[in-house]
Amino acid sequence: MSTRRYQRRQNYRIAVGFGYTYLGLVLFLCGVNVGFAPVGTLLGRELAALSQRWLLIPIGMLIGYYIVKAEPAIQILNHQVQTVTNGAISGKTMNLCLSIGVSVSIGIAMLRVLTGIPIYWIIIPGYIIALIMSRFVPRIFVGIAFDSGGVASGPMTTTFLLPLCIGACEMVGGSIITDAFGIVALVALTPLIAVQIMGLRYRYKMHRLQKRAGEGLRAIKDADEIIDFEEGAETDDE
Repeated sequence: MSTRRYQRRQNYRIAVGFGYTYLGLVLFLCGVNVGFAPVGTLLGRELAALSQRWLLIPIGMLIGYYIVKAEPAIQILNHQVQTVTNGAISGKTMNLCLSIGVSVSIGIAMLRVLTGIPIYWIIIPGYIIALIMSRFVPRIFVGIAFDSGGVASGPMTTTFLLPLCIGACEMVGGSIITDAFGIVALVALTPLIAVQIMGLRYRYKMHRLQKRAGEGLRAIKDADEIIDFEEGAETDDE
């Protein structure tokens, strides 16, 4: 009887969760159509209309750095990583790493808008670097890195940064299909490399700590041997 009540309670909670999810998605998509997308497009056009168009790159990087803090899925991932690793990888460190990664990707995207560099010149070498790095990084960082790539390219990125690139590309006079699109792929790529670089740094620090610990144990062992030798000498004198 208690099992049936438990199942009814769970079904009720699942139904309520679906209702909240549906309502949240409807409100979010309405906000995207009314606010995010038009503002992103307008901002991209205004930035591209400046006499110094190269400012698109640093401004885009600044926007990418701070938009990570507004991405709810990233905050959940950071909390989960900190919990699973017992604080060895802090949420603050993960947030900083992902912010830098997304910032670099937006800078590259704006560079593509201005120059028309083909995206496969960036994507193919980038994933080759990420796969090679995965051979030298601790396994936990490999999993976190690939999850971070999917999480970083979330709703905030798609709904604001993509219209931003489209608006800038329209004003510059480039091809929207080839130059503006691809920003989501770049945002999914750079966290892979950024988190794995953090993994390499973590591995190097652990190696240094282990080396220092080994040197400390060796010094203690040598000290014990010296003490034993001195005690033996004193016994002989007696």
